[in-house]
Amino acid sequence: MSAYEMLHTFRTRASCLSFDILKDRLGARSGYPVTAYLVAGTQAQQGKKNSLIVLKASNLNPPKPTEDEEKSDEEEDEEDGGDKEVLKTAEIYHAGAVNRVRICPHVTDTRTFVASWSEKGKVHIWDIAPQLTAIETEQESRDVVKVKPFYTFGGHVEEGYGMDWSSTRQGYLLTGDCTRHIHLWTPRESDWLVSQQTFSAHGSSVEDIQWSPNEDHVFSSCSTDKSIRVWDDRAPAHKACMITVPNAHDSDVNVINWNRSEPFIVSGGDDGIIKIWDLRKLDSHAALFKHHSGPITSVEWHPTDSSVFGASGEDNQVSLWDLGVESSEPLVINDTEVPPQLLFIHQGQEEIKELHWHPHIPGVLATTSLDNFNIFKTISV
Repeated sequence: MSAYEMLHTFRTRASCLSFDILKDRLGARSGYPVTAYLVAGTQAQQGKKNSLIVLKASNLNPPKPTEDEEKSDEEEDEEDGGDKEVLKTAEIYHAGAVNRVRICPHVTDTRTFVASWSEKGKVHIWDIAPQLTAIETEQESRDVVKVKPFYTFGGHVEEGYGMDWSSTRQGYLLTGDCTRHIHLWTPRESDWLVSQQTFSAHGSSVEDIQWSPNEDHVFSSCSTDKSIRVWDDRAPAHKACMITVPNAHDSDVNVINWNRSEPFIVSGGDDGIIKIWDLRKLDSHAALFKHHSGPITSVEWHPTDSSVFGASGEDNQVSLWDLGVESSEPLVINDTEVPPQLLFIHQGQEEIKELHWHPHIPGVLATTSLDNFNIFKTISV
């Protein structure tokens, strides 16, 4: 019996070390085949070969039952055409490698905005509605099109990685750079007003930013200064940092993610440790998990099960966890202690950089790495 209910692998023209999943118009769904829409940013070896890739992966099915493997060659030939996954892409030229890409959760009938952090120090906003239309047609083009970004901000001193759209206020965006500065983007009728007064309480590079999923003006950030901070954008920028967790990890804090229904933040650091923080009591972590043997590169809570989250690390693993499992003695497998909350370990990719749960399809995860994308669903979640 397979540990996967579904597992698909596909490659793009160049490695994509950041991506996001579109909240599509198909809505909440279950069953097969699965269709997913992604937007990814490339890290091509040649700087002028980078692009944003709008992706539609469809006809994603579970593996065939064992008895299917025993079918005759003639029967297999008849079925091959209908069972294979279908990948369609539309690409937009991007100046410089893409450090991070995030899709605005508020999609309108005419516009779908995507923000990208460029290694050249600029943040671009793109309207990918034409590309989404293109991948729905049979006239798919393999050409990389050059279009002007909808809006570009060049006010960051250096490149960065921190970036998040608000889920409660349409069009509000935060971007943080490697010189510790965070800018707030306020939407206007046809562009954005980007704050000149920055949130700059961190001592060094801002690695990740997360808006609160419930409070309009509150956000959190983490940094290579080892801290996690919670902010309120209604206060003057120099007074906006309301809570500081110093030395949240023993080294750089790489990633954070805010639970949608519980007052928890999950964080991952260069120390390979995952921590759970209760926002009601931030003087110490609520839980600590040590499994990964390399820096944590991505963490994300399950969109509907508030006790489940996923994490990826530079040890080429994705781990799935369930806080709902009551603490007990660790399991011992091959002389190695395994925390009882560890549900599943996904392997087979090199240098996994990001993971995201599909917002509409329960239990479906996508991951990107140096060599490929995986879209999968385990029997554990």
